[in-house]
Amino acid sequence: MTPSNRPSETRRAAPTEPFKRAVATTMRAIASHAELEVTFAADRPSLTGERARMPEPPRKLTAKDAAITRGIGDSMALRLACHDNRLHRLFLPEGGNARAVFDAAEQARVESIGARRMFGVAGNIGAMLEDRYARGNYSEITDRADAPLEDAVAMMVRERLCGLKPPQSAEKIVELWRGWIEERAGADLDHLTQVIDDQRDFANAMRDLISSLEMADELGGDPEEDEAEEGEGEGTSEASDEAESEGAETAEDADADEGEAAADDFDTVEVEASENPADQLGDEGDALDLPDDGKPWRPDFAGHNQPPQFDYRVFTTRFDETVKAEELCDMAELDRLRALLDRQLESLSGVVARLANRLQRRLLAQQNRAWDFDLDEGLLDTARLTRVVIDPMHPLSFKMERDTDFRDTVVTLLLDNSGSMRGRPITVAATCADILARTLERCGVKVEILGFTTRAWKGGQAREAWLQAEKPAGPGRLNDLRHIVYKSADTPWRRARRNLGLMMREGLLKENIDGEALAWAHQRLLARAEQRRILMMISDGAPVDDSTLSVNPGNYLERHLRQVIEEIETRSPVQLLAIGIGHDVTRYYRRAVTIVDAEELAGAITDELAELFEEDNLNGGRGPAADIRRNRARAG
Repeated sequence: MTPSNRPSETRRAAPTEPFKRAVATTMRAIASHAELEVTFAADRPSLTGERARMPEPPRKLTAKDAAITRGIGDSMALRLACHDNRLHRLFLPEGGNARAVFDAAEQARVESIGARRMFGVAGNIGAMLEDRYARGNYSEITDRADAPLEDAVAMMVRERLCGLKPPQSAEKIVELWRGWIEERAGADLDHLTQVIDDQRDFANAMRDLISSLEMADELGGDPEEDEAEEGEGEGTSEASDEAESEGAETAEDADADEGEAAADDFDTVEVEASENPADQLGDEGDALDLPDDGKPWRPDFAGHNQPPQFDYRVFTTRFDETVKAEELCDMAELDRLRALLDRQLESLSGVVARLANRLQRRLLAQQNRAWDFDLDEGLLDTARLTRVVIDPMHPLSFKMERDTDFRDTVVTLLLDNSGSMRGRPITVAATCADILARTLERCGVKVEILGFTTRAWKGGQAREAWLQAEKPAGPGRLNDLRHIVYKSADTPWRRARRNLGLMMREGLLKENIDGEALAWAHQRLLARAEQRRILMMISDGAPVDDSTLSVNPGNYLERHLRQVIEEIETRSPVQLLAIGIGHDVTRYYRRAVTIVDAEELAGAITDELAELFEEDNLNGGRGPAADIRRNRARAG
């Protein structure tokens, strides 16, 4: 057989490329949006403005996988075609529970429109929903507290609108809630079939339904009155028309990414007093009594340099744990798991060696040697022996190499151990951690390898304690954390080598709460004595914990992550960088890189670390971290 001249990457991508092109074309056709940008990545799907991100299909594509991917694409396209963001935000309830029900019902509406008109779309969306609820293990729940109300309402709305029964994996959710919902809002559900094609009427009907479900206190003001007030404001001047137009565009962008919009709402700060002294003049322009001492005057403000207070809460920390890898399983199992990891990496052995050598060369090149001469002790300076020959009374001269800042460095590698990393991503992450520890250890740089996940799915003992406490409102984080130390900074690589095999253990990878994990790794770094401290986060997505997000705002964990990142990047001597596997982490971190294929991870780590060291050397130690250290030294 004649070998192909195409690159190996092209040959690998070829089997799914026609399918991806077909899905993208179909999405543009359904959405009636020729400029829709469709990308595929190993991350959760998302729709932001005119950009749709789809999950990367498996290389060995089955009929089920194809239907699920098509279902996700059909759902996004129908959202663009049948949904008005401005109307949605106008009628959106204020309370968190009511908002979740309203959002879920609106999505069920747009999907039902497509399902009623196109049988293929109905099948694709059904496959997508079946997969979604099967992944959440909802078929095993027995308590209504574990069944999200918004999902039950959405399935019953879909059942009414297009006559399709709930997916088998979601039947338990509907069964647990059906009697309660039908008793209170059965007539409201029947009315939805008459208004499916009119989003405004549907939104009004849904607000009535939410009120019937005993959540009237979460609806907020009357949207019709708010819209009328906006209409009056629009007629006052052309300038206000332009402002409203710009506001509508902003609202659409914000609604496209609800997590971002909610974060902005939480971060709004109201200024009660004017910062301009001229605003404090009397009605007739009489100035305030200002000190007449010839010095410039400025008002006093209550500003301070204290870090912002987080409104993030934790229901209980009793069940959290920070453990060493060897404490989670015995040495024999660790050896077996490490052997399994090594077997999967046999094909990458050449790549691993090249990357390790490349990183070592680039880092060692930064260690410019510097010497102190004419010392009374140290190494004999042979270059100055001629002085002794000329003048025997001249003392011998010694020299000594200076300690370089490069060696006074510690790097922490924080690995996402969530379930979405299962398979190839976690294998490559473990490999890169192994490369990094070995290579940096040769260069005299200490490395710490940490991982983070949860002890259980869907809350564990923390959720049980919350249920026993009669479910107090706003519990905050509601799951049991598990933080894992695979290798401490002072442990040699050869002693911690087997620990990395733990990532291959079935059942270890669960959910991820990134903000607390990042704060934990940061605190460990602050306790180190090294001058340069680097924290590298490797993750494949935003924080996700179903138990926490089911009883808190939808962006609760994401907002906390942003707050922790801002605190580290603006107030800490630790240098923070992140690598996202198929997930755009540049919207969280100032210094970040996103890779599409997990196999690019090793190269990304190499480049980012090398560039970080190069920048510090080019700046002569004048980087942000160095500035913070110097300022703190002066203050001390």
